[in-house]
Amino acid sequence: MSKVTPFLMFNDQLEAAMAFYTSTFPNSEIKNAARKGEDGPIVSAEFVVGGQSFMAYNGGPYFKFSEGFSLFVDCEDQKEVDEYWNKLVSAGATPAQCGWITDPFGVTWQIVPKRFMELIGDENPKKVQAVMEAMMTMVKLDVAGLEKAYNEA
Repeated sequence: MSKVTPFLMFNDQLEAAMAFYTSTFPNSEIKNAARKGEDGPIVSAEFVVGGQSFMAYNGGPYFKFSEGFSLFVDCEDQKEVDEYWNKLVSAGATPAQCGWITDPFGVTWQIVPKRFMELIGDENPKKVQAVMEAMMTMVKLDVAGLEKAYNEA
């Protein structure tokens, strides 16, 4: 475990969230889980999603996630963006704007293609602004649309 590990407080959906996350992202596993009683629900756990370690607890309805904390998914290309986006939507996630999507457990994800990061790293501020403006009109990020905005700037 690294020195700093994100700790997520779920209401009562920790077990379902871990199962979904570890089946959706490669390099994921449930490392340990503590149950309430022999056959009770999981109350705390340590798991890995996409190589990132997490700790979590079922803390009850008092705890709520917000978009102030999100998980950034660095995607190789449009195909990978589509794959993760579709898996999240199929699980009941709510799409937002600019590549953000909130899963059914309340955790917000940013599904971002590497190409977007390359385009906004350009030295030409007009091209960067055009890409940012295009991104602001999108729900799921579209590499072709981002590149078109860049090329036309």
